[in-house]
Amino acid sequence: MQERPDPDVDVLVVDGANVVGARPDGWWRDRAGAAARLHDRLVGSDLAPTVVLVLEGAARSGVVAGRSGSVVVVHAPGSGDDTVVDEASAAAEGGTVLVVTADRGLTARVHEAGAEVVGPGWLLDRTSR
Repeated sequence: MQERPDPDVDVLVVDGANVVGARPDGWWRDRAGAAARLHDRLVGSDLAPTVVLVLEGAARSGVVAGRSGSVVVVHAPGSGDDTVVDEASAAAEGGTVLVVTADRGLTARVHEAGAEVVGPGWLLDRTSR
């Protein structure tokens, strides 16, 4: 298990599609399986007291929505970006939020919501096995 990088982060919100797409490992052939592997990596980590994994599209079938330990899986009903912003906004009202994405447009929206941003490499490095 990796040590928490910043003890001041209360909630980590993960843009599942962006993180899965960050490494060309064949994820496009099995989006649900890629989402399940990412979920397993997050469940086995200690990155924040609460980790919110946002899944969209076909990836949603890989992991059931709900809580598993410190990880909360949220199925985006439409745009994953909109759901990431909603989750970051809600969490920012009660603490420090860090969002994992490399999407520039989403980054600007997340900053407006009061959260900070790190790229997928940051997360993948801390959850590698």
